[in-house]
Amino acid sequence: MADFALRPVGRVESTLVALSEAPRQPDEGAPDAWLVFDPACSPALDGLTPGADVLVLTWLDRADRETLAVHPRDDPARPLTGVFATRSSDRPNPIGLHAVHILAIDGARVHVRELEALDGTPILDVKPVLTPRR
Repeated sequence: MADFALRPVGRVESTLVALSEAPRQPDEGAPDAWLVFDPACSPALDGLTPGADVLVLTWLDRADRETLAVHPRDDPARPLTGVFATRSSDRPNPIGLHAVHILAIDGARVHVRELEALDGTPILDVKPVLTPRR
C-alpha cells in the first residue's frame, strides 16, 4: 500500500494536558475547548455557525501506533479485543473522531462543547453532522 501525508489544519486548545486526565468519552467530563485553525484555513470555516454539531477529526499524536489489541476501557476483566472494534486511541493510524457542539466562533477559533482531546492535538478536518432523511 502507498503511504500518503496528512497536513494538520489546526490544533486543539484545551485544559486537558495529560493523557491520564483525559476522559475516555465526551460525556465522562470532557471540558469545553477551542479549535484553533491555521489562518490560511479561515475560508474553510465559512458556513459554520454557533449551535451546529460537527465531527472533528484529529491526529492522536500521543497514541501508541504499534498497539493492535486492547482490553476495552483498560479493564483486564474484559477480553483482549482488536483495536478496530474499540474506540481506543492506541491504533495503527490514531485518528480521533469527536462529535462536538459549536458554542462560538471568533475568527479562526471555534469554541466547542465537551472535547476529550488533549491540548495541542492536531486537527485534521471538520465535517458537519448530517441529519438522516425521512
